[in-house]
Amino acid sequence: MSLKRTLIAGSIVAVFALAGCSSAGGSAEKTAEPTESANAMPEADLEGVPEVVAVVNDEEIGLDEFTEAYETQLQQAAMTQQQSGQELDQDQLKQQTAELLVNNVLLTQAAEGAGIEASNEDIDGVLKDVATQSGLSSVDEVIKAFDEQGVPEDEVREDAANQFEIEQYVTNETDIQPPSDDELKAQYDQLVEQSKAQGEQSGQEAEIPPFEDVKQQLSDQAVAQEQNEATQTIIDGLREDGKVDIKL
Repeated sequence: MSLKRTLIAGSIVAVFALAGCSSAGGSAEKTAEPTESANAMPEADLEGVPEVVAVVNDEEIGLDEFTEAYETQLQQAAMTQQQSGQELDQDQLKQQTAELLVNNVLLTQAAEGAGIEASNEDIDGVLKDVATQSGLSSVDEVIKAFDEQGVPEDEVREDAANQFEIEQYVTNETDIQPPSDDELKAQYDQLVEQSKAQGEQSGQEAEIPPFEDVKQQLSDQAVAQEQNEATQTIIDGLREDGKVDIKL
């Protein structure tokens, strides 16, 4: 099931890693010469990883699927490591990758058990979001970007369907309301004070956009944070009720 590969790059609900794949392809086109950072990119150390990496309620996560997901995670972690200077621990990253794959399987199974099924319109909606996140102008451009990477349209649409079904399942299981204007204004005022304090320390005062210009962004961030927390609570419950065996 290719869903797990596409979801692995980010938040299991909020981020559809299809966007990351297509934007990464765009970056590659712009980089004509290899850089020192690119040359320093580590190779995936998969020695000792079993053919079946995990079993989730009798559903297996195989080595091929794990490898695709892990290579994506490794690339992102290596770029972060180059910026932060922190040492990259591949053993820890492999465990994190397996945990994310398990979480995706649990959510997919739960959505299927709840009878949630994506329509063509739902699928197009997910792909339109991917296009927006990737700087592309249409669903057709998303399909084309994946086709150039060797991912056929039917697989892309299947992944998008699974993504929608997971999101719909989480929505059905939670009751997340956007914050009120008063709550957003209080958050904005706090950010303004923090920014002023940092400006006084650095000697450079940051330009702060008006509240009305950032209100929607603050609301979206608050909702996304609540969604992530609610999703983790759901996953914890699915793990408790299910059977998970990670073989790393």
